[in-house]
Amino acid sequence: MQVAEANGLRFEYDIAGAPDAPAVLLIQGLGMPAAMWPDVFVDALVANGYRVVTFDNRDCGGSSRFAAAGVPNIPRSMVRALLGRHVSAPYTLTDMANDACIVLDAAGIERAHVVGVSMGGMIAQVLAARHPRRVRTLTSIMSTTGNPQPSVALGKARALRALLKRPPHEPTVEQAADHLAFVFGVIGSPGFRQDAAFLRPHLERVARRGLYPAGTSRQLAAIMASGDRRDMLHDIGAPTLVIHGADDPLVRVAGGYDTAKHIPGARLTVIPGMGHDFPPALMQFIAGSVAEHCRSG
Repeated sequence: MQVAEANGLRFEYDIAGAPDAPAVLLIQGLGMPAAMWPDVFVDALVANGYRVVTFDNRDCGGSSRFAAAGVPNIPRSMVRALLGRHVSAPYTLTDMANDACIVLDAAGIERAHVVGVSMGGMIAQVLAARHPRRVRTLTSIMSTTGNPQPSVALGKARALRALLKRPPHEPTVEQAADHLAFVFGVIGSPGFRQDAAFLRPHLERVARRGLYPAGTSRQLAAIMASGDRRDMLHDIGAPTLVIHGADDPLVRVAGGYDTAKHIPGARLTVIPGMGHDFPPALMQFIAGSVAEHCRSG
């Protein structure tokens, strides 16, 4: 575990792989600390010759928390976002992209291949648009553009209910893992159901790294406050790969198509049976696709 500090903020990060290998920065999704990246996925990238950097976004894991900002009213913010109105939040995706630069600076990395999943894909998109010199290639996985059209912006009702269901206050590791198992049981891949015996230790590791429900709410508010990014995406010059599950109930596959449509030259891979998770059966395929994209970029 290493620590990056700048501008009064603190971020915990990890590095795997040879110190002289080209760097891949992985950015996690809503409320998820770096431990959510499966070891199999990280190890596969390392085996392909890359140095992999993972970190806890602000307001989760061991990174800086914004408790003084309070907890936003998420239902009200969702309504305002869908109506195209201003949403207040203590920070935005642009701030979170700047956080990624702090981590790269601390790790001594000038440019990296950047891979983001879900909210992390949104952060990666902003990073590529606003800090193009830091991004060699971009991979956006199960993410979207901020397009407010309901057919793009809204997941299925059951997936949204699962996402918004709060875990117990100050949960134990077991309670937090139970909550994650419930959520991924709803939003996971219908074509690649995960073995509970494999998944449970991973979820407990994530819970130990640090789940922070109030921080998750602020991250969600940051997504909505950042609005429609489609115009910004046209500024991305990095070679881009978009990966999306055909059966994602939380961020519909329309989000993947919309992302690829608005990033010049982006390639889109749609995976049948994949939902909003990283099932073991697809891990090597996704890691291989990312590694090949990095090489070609």
